[in-house]
Amino acid sequence: MVKLYVDSDKFGDANASPTVDAFHAAVKEIVRTKLAASGGHWDSFVFDKSYALITAEDMAGVEKMMLDAGHLFDWSAAISPQERPDVYKPIEGVSDADMAKFSFEHEDAVTGPDGNLEQRGQGDNVARYPTDCEGIARYVRSPMQVMKFLEEGVPDNTIAIIDDSGGTLTAPILDQFKGVICAGGSTRSHLGILTREYGVPCLMNAKISGIRQGDTVRFECTADPKTAADYQKNVDRTAKVWRVASAD
Repeated sequence: MVKLYVDSDKFGDANASPTVDAFHAAVKEIVRTKLAASGGHWDSFVFDKSYALITAEDMAGVEKMMLDAGHLFDWSAAISPQERPDVYKPIEGVSDADMAKFSFEHEDAVTGPDGNLEQRGQGDNVARYPTDCEGIARYVRSPMQVMKFLEEGVPDNTIAIIDDSGGTLTAPILDQFKGVICAGGSTRSHLGILTREYGVPCLMNAKISGIRQGDTVRFECTADPKTAADYQKNVDRTAKVWRVASAD
């Protein structure tokens, strides 16, 4: 069998899930097959022949393999499941009809009583501020919601809860939020940089559960920010997210 660099990369991290394992394995098999057929050196394959030998049809075949196995892809742009509903997981928490019942439910969210508050998760603090950030939770998960806020204005004291695509999605209204809780990315992500420049408290890579539209929430932006070195060394440095009062 043709060996690839990634087969013996001792510094590589394990894949995040069996799904990622399957996807990577299929791509590697395509590369092995095409490399063996090319009869050339690895350098010439990568910088020359691979552009012709590995095609869009090959990658489409990997996608089909995943879909045939019953897997649907997570989306980061709301347009994706609208244009290709057979490929992406359905959109939830976007329409007015289901917004009231929707909440992010991360299995690793730390929840439970915490003094006089109720902890509903944790995240990576982007920048330290003198006091914790408290406001009204409002999910912002679609361009339609952003357009509504652009036309009608962002309600006072809004803490926007968004997906990892939020840096681009919410850029036109970002400075109007009191705070941001983002379910993806890191403190070095585009959204983290933008909120820091605007002076908007923000948690990235947030793992939260049980926060619904209209809940009063507070997050610990007084905590130490998570640095690039923390990520590299796997330092556990998180800030708490609390629900102060439920919308119910």
